[in-house]
Amino acid sequence: MDISSMEQPRNRRSLLAGALGASLLTGCRNGFVPQQVPGPEPGGNYVALTSPIVVVSDTQEHESTGYPLLDNASAIDAYVEVSQRPPQQTLFGRRILEWALQNHPTEPFIHLGDVLDMSCRTEAERIGKVFGAANRPGAILPGNHDGLLFGIFAYDLQVSSLDPGADRWNRACRRGATPGDLAHRTDREAFIKPDFITRYITGQARVAPRGAGLVPPPSSGDRSVSWRNPDPDAFVSGIEAHLIDGRDYANSFIAQRLRLPRAPGATRGVVVIALDTNQAGPLVSTWDTIMGRSAGSLGHIRADQLRAVAPWIREAVTQGDIVVFAGHHNWQSLELQTRLLMYGMMSDVRNPLVYLSGHTHRGFWAEHRLPGLRPVLELNVSSLSDWPIAYRRVSFAYDDRANRLLVRGDLMPTAGSAVRSDDELLAAWVGQACRQSLIDVDEIMAHDNAIVRQQRNSRGSLFGWLMQSIRPDCDTCDLPLFQQAQLYMDEMLRALVQASSYTPADVRAHNRARLPAWCGGEDFAQCTTRLLSQQNNTYEGQLSLFRRKAEMVEIVQRYMDEIETPATKAYMTCRAVIAAKIDFDAISEGRNDFRSEENRRTEHFFRNEASIGMS
Repeated sequence: MDISSMEQPRNRRSLLAGALGASLLTGCRNGFVPQQVPGPEPGGNYVALTSPIVVVSDTQEHESTGYPLLDNASAIDAYVEVSQRPPQQTLFGRRILEWALQNHPTEPFIHLGDVLDMSCRTEAERIGKVFGAANRPGAILPGNHDGLLFGIFAYDLQVSSLDPGADRWNRACRRGATPGDLAHRTDREAFIKPDFITRYITGQARVAPRGAGLVPPPSSGDRSVSWRNPDPDAFVSGIEAHLIDGRDYANSFIAQRLRLPRAPGATRGVVVIALDTNQAGPLVSTWDTIMGRSAGSLGHIRADQLRAVAPWIREAVTQGDIVVFAGHHNWQSLELQTRLLMYGMMSDVRNPLVYLSGHTHRGFWAEHRLPGLRPVLELNVSSLSDWPIAYRRVSFAYDDRANRLLVRGDLMPTAGSAVRSDDELLAAWVGQACRQSLIDVDEIMAHDNAIVRQQRNSRGSLFGWLMQSIRPDCDTCDLPLFQQAQLYMDEMLRALVQASSYTPADVRAHNRARLPAWCGGEDFAQCTTRLLSQQNNTYEGQLSLFRRKAEMVEIVQRYMDEIETPATKAYMTCRAVIAAKIDFDAISEGRNDFRSEENRRTEHFFRNEASIGMS
């Protein structure tokens, strides 16, 4: 079969919907209204209950080398900033997660969701290696990107012949975009929510003690998992999951019971009820996007999940444990019905209420109050994919007499003292990662500034994309997609050429031996430089160029992932962080999704602890 005919988009309405949704979502933004923040710490006779754990969120590992989609093209990026990140973040972003976990090798971790971005099997494979190398107890909560295309579209892969949107999702997840790579050109490259949950439970079963009784669920059909760890002190101490086939697959859920490590002399245990806030159902769709809303951006918890975790809460209350809640969506992004259900569940808890969340990419402390109901203290953890790139080191202490719960959430990384500004946060990353990479930081900043600026300046026109989307189907109507995707691919290749000089010599030699035959024996830098110089304005020529560039990015990126040299790993971490900060600084004040330093200060982003009582 001819490549071009195989890769034609079959449904342009979904492309149009993405563009319209971006425009409408932008037009519906309101001004920033700070949430109520916790008051000054009153002090108390606090006793430490837990040792610290690492809490991270929103890594959003992205597959960039499959069939290009309008939904994350540069034209859409001009309206929705995080639709396309700097090339360095796409190439090296998972190294930030690796850095955060490896810098705290003895502490368990919680990932609050949005592990993936487009939700591709290849994304899960790459980020799974990072989690596997962490080699310590950890838990992952699903986010809206973990099972939905871009966190919005709930296409049904099982009826993809009737749903062209699912087909384009699957083609976008075929890494390398080469017709000869049959291993990654299956009809199951897209990663729906039951796939995500199954892979996660399988990973937990692999590390569980022998005889623990955790068995991976079947690969198909409606199936449930109900498991308690026989080790009473295990970090992941319970799992309740329901996986659903068919159009309702996004209503699948996994809830987890986490027991935090006790501090010496702790008088009470702490249990985290880790909820799945993305029971989104089939309403997550193109229609929601056209109407200027994203059901994926709203958190949903159904009654079946709350019934499943109710015994855990009753047991914890009976044992005198402190109960803390966690979910991907921040409190105000939970739909009203979900918040009311949550309040009903929380009313059985006899300790002050705390909720850990992600999703916003900005981070904050908030205190939520409704008349007649107990307050909820929320610690929202910022992103590892967009600035402010940071994570939290969390522990709990309790004043038994005042019945007051203290949350310590140290903003990380630090340079030895508490971080108080964005400049200090960047300086902490530079001091820890960049300096250990043995590079000239000023040189890297100048180089990455040029790449980020070039990528931002290469954006197309949203109006042009709309006009392209509504044209009748034709053999070459997706040419602008390949032209735009090549601009991004070019910047990725330039970043890799610059990075190749920092990889160990044995890895570079290995790369040379495995480069495509069309390199003709040249090394990566020589072959890529020649590839970047090539021009072709025909449809077939553009398609061929894109294929070769995508293949080259995939091959070299795969080898970069195998590097274990500390200085080179630090180098990749450094570049991803610096590029994210450069990109953030280039965003106008009105379009940064309320992530400005000034806005974050009003919501106490740089605060490191807060407490909550019963009233």
